[in-house]
Amino acid sequence: MTKERAYWLAWSKIPGIGPVLLKRVYQHFDTLSDAWTASEIALRAIEGFGPKLIDTVVENRKKINPQEVFEQHIQKNPTFWTPADPDYPRLLLEIPSPPPVLYYRGTVDLRENQGLTPMVGIVGTRHPTEHGRRWAKRISIALAKQGFTVVSGMASGIDGEAHQSCINAGGRTIAVLGTGVDIVYPHHHRQLYEQIQKNGLVLSEYPAQTHPDKNNFPARNRIIAGLSRAILVLEAPEKSGSLITARYANEFGRDIYTLPNSPDVASARGCLRLVHQGAEVIITEEELLEMLGAIPQITTDSVPVTTPELEPEYERVYHAIATTPTSFDMIVQQSQLNAGEVSGILLQLELLGLVIQLPGMRYQINR
Repeated sequence: MTKERAYWLAWSKIPGIGPVLLKRVYQHFDTLSDAWTASEIALRAIEGFGPKLIDTVVENRKKINPQEVFEQHIQKNPTFWTPADPDYPRLLLEIPSPPPVLYYRGTVDLRENQGLTPMVGIVGTRHPTEHGRRWAKRISIALAKQGFTVVSGMASGIDGEAHQSCINAGGRTIAVLGTGVDIVYPHHHRQLYEQIQKNGLVLSEYPAQTHPDKNNFPARNRIIAGLSRAILVLEAPEKSGSLITARYANEFGRDIYTLPNSPDVASARGCLRLVHQGAEVIITEEELLEMLGAIPQITTDSVPVTTPELEPEYERVYHAIATTPTSFDMIVQQSQLNAGEVSGILLQLELLGLVIQLPGMRYQINR
């Protein structure tokens, strides 16, 4: 296991190899240690690997000793997961861009990592109205009291209110940072940062001493969406990082909820756009909790699931559907078939009673 962890770290050091490509490498070779010694011809078979990138990979593999890099890395970054670790968050493994290295600080709850504790993301503007703050507090308290873990980005405004209200209600919360887990940003959240570690986790895909960079925050939003069973956008202007989180949530097949307000309120117009695009509207905490309770939960029942015997293309589509509702686009991407083929196969799988179609062009295995 340690060996494979070292290769996830080593591959992440190669320029041009991001989370999406690295997941493709892993899926192609089954282990990243095998991929490390793969020939140029073998690498060429992976989608996205052109001549220039292959040259970059070959040159960097000559310079990097995975075990040495790993041993040096853990001196400054002692606590992290890779997809090779059994404790890596299960829901993140399902997205097309799981962080190759996920650093953490705080109190680990393995039920969260296994998907057994429902996690809900709350995001919004850094400059909320009193209406936005009040509802962020009300909803976070309601979620905490019902055993949900609240996930957010520890930014000013809605994020900070969500974390603090959850903690005050005795709940657990997770902050996903766009810096290293050792950097407090914004600085005035120092006390909140310390409280979060006692009442949950601080996560980041960036190593220690990574300081704020505007390019890091949109990428971290996919982690918030990936960890969460649903995303709540409580107040957001039309150009907001919260809408990036919502786009990721839609791509990952997560449910999206948003808080309505008047079109006259500029900081809430992004929420109205989400409603127009099909997001569920939050009217009361009770109704929200009822809707969230209907989200299928991951179970660890020991009853074996028998995979039906299918033709190869059918099997690829069947196995591209995750344990949570999966979007059509995600199934196309994971199966590596064209959209027309996937559409026809999904219809046949529905007729066979193996797959259920859900609203919003999402699909789920019928078990």
